[in-house]
Amino acid sequence: MTEDVVTYERRGATAVVTMNRPRYRNAQNSAMTYALDAAFTRAVDDAEVKVIVLAGAGDHFSAGHDIGTPGRDVDVSFERKAVLWWDHVDRPGGDQRFARESEVYLGMCRRWREIPKPMIAMVQGACVAGGLMLAWVCDLIICSDDAFFADPVVRMGIPGVEYFAHPWVLGPRAAKEFLFTGDRFSAAWALERGMVNRVVPRAELESEVDAVAARIAGMPQFGLALAKKAVNQAEDQMGLRAGMDSVFGLHHFAHAHNAEVSADPLAGLDARSMKRATGGQ
Repeated sequence: MTEDVVTYERRGATAVVTMNRPRYRNAQNSAMTYALDAAFTRAVDDAEVKVIVLAGAGDHFSAGHDIGTPGRDVDVSFERKAVLWWDHVDRPGGDQRFARESEVYLGMCRRWREIPKPMIAMVQGACVAGGLMLAWVCDLIICSDDAFFADPVVRMGIPGVEYFAHPWVLGPRAAKEFLFTGDRFSAAWALERGMVNRVVPRAELESEVDAVAARIAGMPQFGLALAKKAVNQAEDQMGLRAGMDSVFGLHHFAHAHNAEVSADPLAGLDARSMKRATGGQ
């Protein structure tokens, strides 16, 4: 790979962090995870940055975890920043999966949720499975009218992605429909259930995000940080963090079950079959 998997751009008081694997619908590998973390750290450390925008290059925001591209790097060791746990490399079975996903997926998403600057996800096209996690850690989600959302991993026998925020961002009944069917749901559906803040025509998405970011940037920075912490704390008091811990255990029990009955923790499904399952070609 010759291009950066994540790009960084300053636009006045806004830092735009862009996932840059458009050929693979911005599938998230470990290299992207750590590149995102470096970009977010850069934005936090820059006192002139008031708002962070997370975007995806190309036609889609993110198709989720990388489960089948040439850049898949599940066996590569990375510096651990989110959790104090041992490296997953050379660990067997469930030990390996638990160590890696605790760091690269659940741990990093929790780390990013606590970023003290407002974050806006700018979503177009696919926001699927692991892509949901990247959008959900942001404070606002603004999407185009052609965006769609899905968590099809129940098809693998797994009860949702690692950062299990479904009941909090959708409500329990919509979360069950979302998971039980594994279907694609439209931007309009997501707006009705409060999962996204605004839906605009695709051609207006970037200008709308820029306008909202500029509006937020006019607020006192410390006040924004405290307001964000206040809402996050309220969510945690409503059980968000504890709920994620409990479901993370179920998530790994499902991986272990799949590996025991089929020798494959993903139940034999790959990126192509998961795309077809949600109505893609």
